[in-house]
Amino acid sequence: MDYAGRLTAHLPSAPRLILIKADGSVSIHADDRAYKPLNWMSPPCTLKEGAEDGTAIWTVINKAGEKLIITMEEILHDSSHELGVDPGLIKDGVEAHLQELLADRIETLGEGWTLVRREYPTAIGPVDILCRDSDGATVAVEIKRRGEIDGVEQLTRYLDLLNRDPHLAPVKGIFAAQEIKPQARVLATDRGIDCVVLDYDALRGIEDDKLRLF
Repeated sequence: MDYAGRLTAHLPSAPRLILIKADGSVSIHADDRAYKPLNWMSPPCTLKEGAEDGTAIWTVINKAGEKLIITMEEILHDSSHELGVDPGLIKDGVEAHLQELLADRIETLGEGWTLVRREYPTAIGPVDILCRDSDGATVAVEIKRRGEIDGVEQLTRYLDLLNRDPHLAPVKGIFAAQEIKPQARVLATDRGIDCVVLDYDALRGIEDDKLRLF
Protein backbone atom coordinates (compact mmCIF):
# COMPACT_ATOMS: atom_id res chain seq x y z
CA MET A 1 0.00 0.00 0.00
CA ASP A 2 1.29 3.48 -0.93
CA TYR A 3 -0.24 6.78 0.18
CA ALA A 4 0.56 10.06 -1.56
CA GLY A 5 -0.81 13.35 -0.23
CA ARG A 6 0.34 15.91 2.32
CA LEU A 7 2.84 13.21 3.29
CA THR A 8 3.84 9.82 1.89
CA ALA A 9 3.56 6.41 3.53
CA HIS A 10 4.28 2.84 2.51
CA LEU A 11 3.04 -0.45 3.92
CA PRO A 12 5.05 -3.50 2.81
CA SER A 13 3.37 -6.61 1.47
CA ALA A 14 1.47 -8.55 4.16
CA PRO A 15 -1.98 -10.01 4.82
CA ARG A 16 -4.40 -7.14 5.39
CA LEU A 17 -8.10 -6.57 5.91
CA ILE A 18 -9.59 -3.97 3.55
CA LEU A 19 -12.99 -2.48 4.39
CA ILE A 20 -15.02 -0.54 1.82
CA LYS A 21 -18.11 0.99 3.38
CA ALA A 22 -21.30 2.25 1.80
CA ASP A 23 -20.33 5.85 2.60
CA GLY A 24 -17.33 5.45 0.26
CA SER A 25 -14.65 5.25 2.93
CA VAL A 26 -11.78 2.77 2.53
CA SER A 27 -9.68 1.54 5.45
CA ILE A 28 -6.80 -0.93 5.75
CA HIS A 29 -6.37 -3.01 8.91
CA ALA A 30 -3.79 -5.36 10.40
CA ASP A 31 -4.38 -8.02 13.04
CA ASP A 32 -3.51 -5.63 15.88
CA ARG A 33 -4.19 -1.99 16.83
CA ALA A 34 -7.73 -2.95 17.88
CA TYR A 35 -10.20 -1.03 15.69
CA LYS A 36 -7.75 1.60 14.35
CA PRO A 37 -6.78 1.26 10.66
CA LEU A 38 -3.22 1.41 9.37
CA ASN A 39 -4.39 3.87 6.74
CA TRP A 40 -7.69 5.07 5.35
CA MET A 41 -9.51 7.46 3.04
CA SER A 42 -12.52 9.33 4.35
CA PRO A 43 -15.49 10.03 2.04
CA PRO A 44 -16.10 11.41 -0.45
CA CYS A 45 -13.60 9.45 -2.51
CA THR A 46 -13.52 7.28 -5.63
CA LEU A 47 -12.08 3.80 -6.11
CA LYS A 48 -10.69 2.73 -9.48
CA GLU A 49 -9.72 -0.86 -10.22
CA GLY A 50 -6.85 -1.63 -12.56
CA ALA A 51 -4.07 -4.13 -13.19
CA GLU A 52 -0.35 -4.15 -13.86
CA ASP A 53 1.51 -7.28 -15.03
CA GLY A 54 -1.47 -9.36 -13.99
CA THR A 55 -1.58 -7.88 -10.47
CA ALA A 56 -4.77 -6.10 -9.34
CA ILE A 57 -4.25 -2.48 -8.29
CA TRP A 58 -6.84 -0.31 -6.57
CA THR A 59 -6.44 3.46 -6.59
CA VAL A 60 -8.50 5.45 -4.08
CA ILE A 61 -8.61 9.24 -4.64
CA ASN A 62 -10.22 11.78 -2.31
CA LYS A 63 -11.53 15.25 -3.13
CA ALA A 64 -8.12 16.79 -2.33
CA GLY A 65 -6.44 14.60 -4.95
CA GLU A 66 -4.63 12.44 -2.38
CA LYS A 67 -4.14 8.83 -3.46
CA LEU A 68 -4.17 5.49 -1.69
CA ILE A 69 -2.74 2.82 -4.02
CA ILE A 70 -3.39 -0.78 -2.97
CA THR A 71 -1.57 -3.65 -4.70
CA MET A 72 -3.41 -7.00 -4.45
CA GLU A 73 -0.94 -9.87 -4.68
CA GLU A 74 -3.48 -12.43 -3.51
CA ILE A 75 -7.13 -12.35 -2.42
CA LEU A 76 -7.76 -14.70 0.48
CA HIS A 77 -11.43 -13.82 0.99
CA ASP A 78 -13.87 -11.48 -0.73
CA SER A 79 -17.39 -10.86 0.52
CA SER A 80 -20.04 -8.14 0.49
CA HIS A 81 -22.74 -7.55 3.10
CA GLU A 82 -25.64 -5.09 3.28
CA LEU A 83 -25.80 -3.81 6.86
CA GLY A 84 -28.95 -1.75 6.37
CA VAL A 85 -29.91 1.31 8.37
CA ASP A 86 -27.94 1.55 11.60
CA PRO A 87 -30.05 2.22 14.71
CA GLY A 88 -27.35 4.56 16.02
CA LEU A 89 -25.07 4.50 19.01
CA ILE A 90 -26.60 4.05 22.44
CA LYS A 91 -24.66 6.52 24.55
CA ASP A 92 -23.68 5.80 28.12
CA GLY A 93 -25.34 7.76 30.89
CA VAL A 94 -22.67 10.42 31.30
CA GLU A 95 -22.32 11.12 27.56
CA ALA A 96 -26.08 11.25 27.02
CA HIS A 97 -26.48 13.55 30.03
CA LEU A 98 -23.74 15.85 28.72
CA GLN A 99 -25.67 16.16 25.48
CA GLU A 100 -28.91 16.90 27.31
CA LEU A 101 -27.29 19.49 29.59
CA LEU A 102 -25.49 21.28 26.78
CA ALA A 103 -28.63 21.35 24.63
CA ASP A 104 -30.61 22.87 27.52
CA ARG A 105 -27.88 25.47 28.10
CA ILE A 106 -26.66 26.01 24.55
CA GLU A 107 -25.92 29.65 25.33
CA THR A 108 -22.85 28.47 27.25
CA LEU A 109 -21.19 27.99 23.84
CA GLY A 110 -21.71 31.67 23.16
CA GLU A 111 -24.12 34.51 23.78
CA GLY A 112 -27.00 34.48 21.34
CA TRP A 113 -26.54 30.82 20.34
CA THR A 114 -29.74 28.83 19.74
CA LEU A 115 -30.53 25.12 19.57
CA VAL A 116 -31.86 23.67 16.31
CA ARG A 117 -32.18 20.05 17.42
CA ARG A 118 -30.60 17.27 19.45
CA GLU A 119 -29.81 14.04 17.57
CA TYR A 120 -30.15 15.77 14.18
CA PRO A 121 -30.71 12.92 11.68
CA THR A 122 -28.39 12.32 8.73
CA ALA A 123 -27.89 9.42 6.33
CA ILE A 124 -24.82 8.28 8.30
CA GLY A 125 -26.18 8.73 11.81
CA PRO A 126 -27.46 11.46 14.13
CA VAL A 127 -25.45 14.59 14.93
CA ASP A 128 -25.43 15.09 18.71
CA ILE A 129 -26.42 18.77 18.57
CA LEU A 130 -27.18 21.10 15.68
CA CYS A 131 -27.33 24.76 16.65
CA ARG A 132 -26.79 28.29 15.33
CA ASP A 133 -24.31 30.86 16.57
CA SER A 134 -25.07 34.53 17.19
CA ASP A 135 -24.55 35.29 13.49
CA GLY A 136 -27.03 32.61 12.44
CA ALA A 137 -24.35 30.21 11.13
CA THR A 138 -25.03 26.50 11.52
CA VAL A 139 -22.82 24.59 13.98
CA ALA A 140 -22.63 20.81 14.45
CA VAL A 141 -21.50 19.63 17.90
CA GLU A 142 -20.12 16.15 18.55
CA ILE A 143 -20.03 15.19 22.24
CA LYS A 144 -17.79 12.55 23.80
CA ARG A 145 -16.78 11.70 27.34
CA ARG A 146 -13.21 11.23 26.12
CA GLY A 147 -12.29 13.01 22.90
CA GLU A 148 -10.07 10.95 20.60
CA ILE A 149 -9.18 10.96 16.91
CA ASP A 150 -12.12 8.71 16.02
CA GLY A 151 -14.54 11.33 17.33
CA VAL A 152 -12.93 14.01 15.16
CA GLU A 153 -13.20 11.70 12.15
CA GLN A 154 -16.87 11.10 12.95
CA LEU A 155 -17.57 14.84 13.16
CA THR A 156 -15.64 15.41 9.91
CA ARG A 157 -17.92 12.96 8.11
CA TYR A 158 -21.00 14.74 9.48
CA LEU A 159 -19.64 18.12 8.37
CA ASP A 160 -18.86 16.83 4.87
CA LEU A 161 -22.46 15.66 4.55
CA LEU A 162 -24.15 18.65 6.19
CA ASN A 163 -22.22 21.12 4.03
CA ARG A 164 -23.83 19.60 0.94
CA ASP A 165 -27.22 20.86 2.18
CA PRO A 166 -27.72 24.41 0.85
CA HIS A 167 -30.21 25.13 3.63
CA LEU A 168 -27.52 24.50 6.28
CA ALA A 169 -24.19 25.35 4.64
CA PRO A 170 -21.75 26.59 5.65
CA VAL A 171 -21.65 24.34 8.73
CA LYS A 172 -18.91 24.71 11.35
CA GLY A 173 -17.93 22.02 13.84
CA ILE A 174 -17.32 21.85 17.59
CA PHE A 175 -15.74 18.79 19.20
CA ALA A 176 -16.80 18.74 22.86
CA ALA A 177 -15.60 16.33 25.54
CA GLN A 178 -14.67 16.12 29.20
CA GLU A 179 -11.13 15.27 28.10
CA ILE A 180 -9.59 15.80 24.66
CA LYS A 181 -6.47 13.89 23.67
CA PRO A 182 -3.61 16.00 22.20
CA GLN A 183 -3.66 14.12 18.88
CA ALA A 184 -7.41 14.68 18.55
CA ARG A 185 -6.97 18.40 19.27
CA VAL A 186 -4.26 18.70 16.61
CA LEU A 187 -6.42 16.93 14.01
CA ALA A 188 -9.49 19.01 14.88
CA THR A 189 -7.51 22.26 14.63
CA ASP A 190 -6.09 21.19 11.26
CA ARG A 191 -9.63 20.66 9.99
CA GLY A 192 -10.97 23.97 11.32
CA ILE A 193 -12.96 22.33 14.13
CA ASP A 194 -13.12 24.07 17.53
CA CYS A 195 -12.49 22.03 20.69
CA VAL A 196 -14.46 22.58 23.87
CA VAL A 197 -13.67 20.93 27.21
CA LEU A 198 -16.89 20.22 29.10
CA ASP A 199 -17.05 20.49 32.88
CA TYR A 200 -19.81 18.08 33.86
CA ASP A 201 -20.23 19.47 37.36
CA ALA A 202 -20.30 23.06 36.11
CA LEU A 203 -22.95 22.22 33.52
CA ARG A 204 -25.12 20.73 36.25
CA GLY A 205 -24.61 23.71 38.59
CA ILE A 206 -26.06 27.19 38.46
CA GLU A 207 -22.99 29.11 39.56
CA ASP A 208 -20.75 28.31 36.58
CA ASP A 209 -22.06 28.96 33.08
CA LYS A 210 -18.72 28.81 31.34
CA LEU A 211 -17.05 26.21 29.11
CA ARG A 212 -13.33 26.26 28.47
CA LEU A 213 -12.81 26.98 24.77
CA PHE A 214 -9.33 26.20 23.42
